[in-house]
Amino acid sequence: MARSVLVLNSGSSSVKFQLVEPDSGRSLADGIVERIGEDSSLASLTAGSVEVSRSGRVADHEAALRVAFELLEEVGARPEDHGLAAVGHRVVHGGPDFYRPTLIDDALIARVCQLAPLAPLHNPPAILGVEVARRAMPDIPHVAVFDTAFFHDLPPAAATYAIDHEIAERWHIRRYGFHGTSHQYVSEQAAAFLGVAPESLSQIVLHLGNGASVSAIVGGRPVETSMGLTPMEGLVMGTRSGDVDPGIISYLWRTAGMSVEDIESMLNRRSGVRGLGGEIDFRVLHNRIESGDEAAQLAYDVYIHRLRKYIGAYLAILGSADVITFTAGVGENDAAVRRDALSGMTAFGIELDEHLNDSPARTARRISPDTAPTTVLVIPTNEELAIARACAQVLDA
Repeated sequence: MARSVLVLNSGSSSVKFQLVEPDSGRSLADGIVERIGEDSSLASLTAGSVEVSRSGRVADHEAALRVAFELLEEVGARPEDHGLAAVGHRVVHGGPDFYRPTLIDDALIARVCQLAPLAPLHNPPAILGVEVARRAMPDIPHVAVFDTAFFHDLPPAAATYAIDHEIAERWHIRRYGFHGTSHQYVSEQAAAFLGVAPESLSQIVLHLGNGASVSAIVGGRPVETSMGLTPMEGLVMGTRSGDVDPGIISYLWRTAGMSVEDIESMLNRRSGVRGLGGEIDFRVLHNRIESGDEAAQLAYDVYIHRLRKYIGAYLAILGSADVITFTAGVGENDAAVRRDALSGMTAFGIELDEHLNDSPARTARRISPDTAPTTVLVIPTNEELAIARACAQVLDA
């Protein structure tokens, strides 16, 4: 029997889960429980051509995991019937010490809890999910895979903030980077698509989802990334501001009378595309732009401007890019974003084939002319498979 890994991604009000065969890469089932704690909770699961869903209150993460198991059993994908070898947990922030997939024990949980101030929106629900899953499956190995791991060895010039070095050292302040599992997976898949070794390429990877980040990768290793101490830095995102003048924080605290918590909440939840245009779904945003909505147009323009700014900066760092790859929800599905992000860059060897870019295909594909010096790709990310394979590596070690 082929072995499987149950991958869990626990958010504050959701649990995403996928049953994956790490060796074959096959996904046996993929589901989510949303709106945990609300009266209108939703759960859905896809297994091959079968789709099941249910609605009704799911009180907490423990109840959400029970619902997940019930849905898996309903479609004939009980983990224990598919050689369950491990449970893999996505943990966003590994701090300075965790940069390899790690077997979870009580000591690791305590250490990751201490990192909560570095990722207050992400680490606490992840640990809650770990604790619930360990109670439900105490005899199965549980493995933490850290979102920051790929960027652990960023060059010092890229990882270091220009602040008082004693304060930075004492409080572990550096640029950690995030979406690392996706950036590593996509850069490796880009190399495989081209039939070359990752070590031979200079790459820019654009992970554009509700959260968004960009990385510059040379020889298979990252040399820059846009997110920093927290996932707030960098590109304009769905609800997060990305780069802002740090003076804004003290200005709002001193002049507007906002608390640090209110400012942090605003920058995380009421900024970005939603803060400017009132919407995070780019399909709706495009419709509103077509109807003449000026706020939606500004939100899109700011989003694209920041994206182009980072692409230009990373071209300067790399000298030139062999490959630029778009991934995640917006990157994989929004042809207009891809077109506007790269328009007017022929001087840098970057061109798009409009027909290829407009294709509705959902597979890995080239969207640049064969003759262009820089290859532009769309590669669907698969963080769950990457996490499952990381778990397998831990078990095989």
